[in-house]
Amino acid sequence: MTAIVDIILGGTFHAAILFLVAAGLQLVFGVQQIVNLACGSFYALGAYFGITAVAVAMKFGLPPLMFFPVLILAGLVIGVVGLPIERVLRTVYRRDESYQLLLTFGLLLMFQDVFRFTWGATPRTMDNAYMIYGTTHIMGVQVPTYNLLVIAASIGIAAALGLFLQRTKTGRIVRATAENRDMAEGLGVNASKIFALVFTVGCMLGTVGGALVVPSSAASLDMAVELVVEAFAVVVIGGLGSMRGALVGALIVGLMRAASISIMPEMELLSVYLVVVAALILRPAGLFGKVTA
Repeated sequence: MTAIVDIILGGTFHAAILFLVAAGLQLVFGVQQIVNLACGSFYALGAYFGITAVAVAMKFGLPPLMFFPVLILAGLVIGVVGLPIERVLRTVYRRDESYQLLLTFGLLLMFQDVFRFTWGATPRTMDNAYMIYGTTHIMGVQVPTYNLLVIAASIGIAAALGLFLQRTKTGRIVRATAENRDMAEGLGVNASKIFALVFTVGCMLGTVGGALVVPSSAASLDMAVELVVEAFAVVVIGGLGSMRGALVGALIVGLMRAASISIMPEMELLSVYLVVVAALILRPAGLFGKVTA
């Protein structure tokens, strides 16, 4: 029983991080119809910048227990980098998907060099910050309290994003633009501003996810590419453009990964790929994706 609880809690923690990145990917595709391969770079950027922000905050005397809100703030601040990147992406709007894939993949490679130049090639960690909040006992399992904070933060961010899209005027405009851009522009909506807002929010979701994961793992040059694979696995399983799909897909991938690590570590990645293959065969559009004729 304790092994099952450990798998569920570990998988949910990983799913909480995956959901943030996949939600940003889904949001950008849903509104701008761009498959953003650079989402992994935003994740890695959040991780590196989070480490730097915490180090600077501690240097100025901030209590160690405050590093969690510092990480969230760091992710939000560095996520503003989405604004100038969106300006670059405007050159491929309404063009063939191959141009979008090439441009975003080029951004991924460029960010790799930025990370190497700014933070070096050696993986960076936050030392022992992961256990500052101690542990919590849940059904006989000792869980780092930080994991529970991340899960709670991810739920809060998901709820805030849902309220923004459903309850606010700007959110309704975003949904209208996603549904029919030409009609929205005909009614006076400035699609360029909406695209800039959406891409920046999507970028922020990725950078916050990267900042939150870094206490439990190292920030490295490989993490961007590794995350892209998992994020697209989530999208394939859940359905492209679906927020519900991002949530369910992240839970499936997170739990499968945790179960594989616990039972058969060498099957960690293969188990995720098997689920992706099954989803493509049984539900090509994903669990919550729209089936096109």
